[in-house]
Formats: sequence, C-alpha cells, structure tokens
Amino acid sequence: MSDDVNKQQALMLVDRARRHQMRGEFADAIILYERSLALWPTAEAHTFLGWTYSMMNRYDEAIKCCKNAIDVDPDFGNPYNDIGAYLIELKRWEEAIPWLEKATNAPRYESPQFPHLNLGRVYERLGQFKTAMACYDKAIEIDPFYRVAVWAKFNLVGRMN
Repeated sequence: MSDDVNKQQALMLVDRARRHQMRGEFADAIILYERSLALWPTAEAHTFLGWTYSMMNRYDEAIKCCKNAIDVDPDFGNPYNDIGAYLIELKRWEEAIPWLEKATNAPRYESPQFPHLNLGRVYERLGQFKTAMACYDKAIEIDPFYRVAVWAKFNLVGRMN
C-alpha cells in the first residue's frame, strides 16, 4: 500500500477511535488507535491512545504512549502536558514539573494554556502560592476565557487571604 493510502486510512481510524473513546467504548478505541498506529504512527494517535488508557486509570500505559508520541514528534506539546497530568493524578507532584515545563515551551501546541494551569495546580499543592498564581495568570493571559484557570486563581486568592 502506498504511504498516502496508509496515512489516509490511519487518520480515518483515529477519527473512529476518538468517537468510540468519547462514548466510553475504550476497548474499541484502543483497537482502532493501535490499527492506526500500525499503518501510520503519529504523535496524535499515540497521545490519544494514552488518553484512552488514562480514562481507564491505566496511567503507566498512558505515560508510555505519550513517550512514544514524543519519540515520533518531540515538538508536539500535548504528550508532555498529558504525562504531567497523569503524574498529578498519581500524586507525583515534583515529577510532573519538568514535563509540564516542556509542554509550555513546545513549538506545536494548540492549547498552551493547559500546562500552565497544571503547573499552577502542582505549585499550589506544594505550597508555592506565588508561583502557582503566576502560572494561573499565564494560562489566563493565553486564554482569557479559560474558566478553569480563572476559578483556580480566584480559589487561590481566597486561600492566600
């Protein structure tokens, strides 16, 4: 099969997999993501596969998928943030920081406010409130309508008073 055909089929499989994932049909999503990756490995498919595993609380597998995504495309920011988010879920706060910092500097990231929010969550948990506030402010600067960051900032202001 030609590369163009493989690529097109892989992209269609990712689209189908995401629909299954969003309906909570994780086993079907995993199969489709893996089929896609066999045809045309992309950072996005690895990252979405990891996200699926995370939705099943299978964080070690999710992290492995994100590392595979980084191997495919180290400029793609999502897997760095996702690793950080999974480490937060595992309460491995300090380990999350370098991954989230890498996400904030990723050249290709459609939602760069996310790692700033997650860094804020980590620093707030570690009691570094000024640093957390700066992270929330940065997330809001990037996306003034990012309610989660706005709420996190206001909650932190309340804690600091």
